Amino acid sequence: MILRKFPDKKSLASAAAARAATVIRFSIAERGKARIIAATGASQFEFLEALTTIADIDWQHVEMFHLDEYVGLPETHPASFCKYLRERFINKVGIRNYHLLSGTDDPASVMKEIGEQLRRAPIDVAFVGVGENGHLAFNDPPADFDTKEPYAIVKLDEPCRRQQLNEGWFPTLEDVPKQAISMTINQILKAKEILCIVPDARKAQAVKNCFEAAVSPMAPASALQNHANTTVYLDAASSSMLSPKMFIE
Repeated sequence: MILRKFPDKKSLASAAAARAATVIRFSIAERGKARIIAATGASQFEFLEALTTIADIDWQHVEMFHLDEYVGLPETHPASFCKYLRERFINKVGIRNYHLLSGTDDPASVMKEIGEQLRRAPIDVAFVGVGENGHLAFNDPPADFDTKEPYAIVKLDEPCRRQQLNEGWFPTLEDVPKQAISMTINQILKAKEILCIVPDARKAQAVKNCFEAAVSPMAPASALQNHANTTVYLDAASSSMLSPKMFIE
């Protein structure tokens, strides 16, 4: 795992998008196809905007999966991650081969169907973030580091639900779902390369807990320390609590 620090969200996003584009192009050139995992949430806005404006990516040869979705939430809801990905990614680049986790279909069937698709071939690159409570995807602490299933139904803890409320996705805490379908920690770690995009001061404590302390289920994203090809993209605010020795400039 490598930590990289940038002055602001825009420069962070540009650097992460450039690396993402390089990996996607290389995979298409090598095998005729790239398989990616896309993250959602407010922390990914600038990154996805930068990635979708890169002109020379052949998106027709890209297959996309995504990390998580609220159980019971229709795609018409403003907080739906399916809606988010259609508006901020799929429709912008014209990608045709994608697998969205329906929040209103039977969760077991959704996890089985998309999990089988996910397991068919390796993932070239995964885009992820880190929650304010240290979660990776929707694996809140204490996260399950052992399950080998590609997806799981998880319970969302109150800090996670409050984050969604504070980001403006829901009108009240009671409106935030209490369960989600989430890609598991082990499945995320199977990606050949992981780009972890983590801007903003509100993530600084989680960044310190996950990347400067020992690997622990209580800091789920700390599992990325065990992945040999992960780069964590931080800005000045999110990296503010880390020791300077942690960075590669």
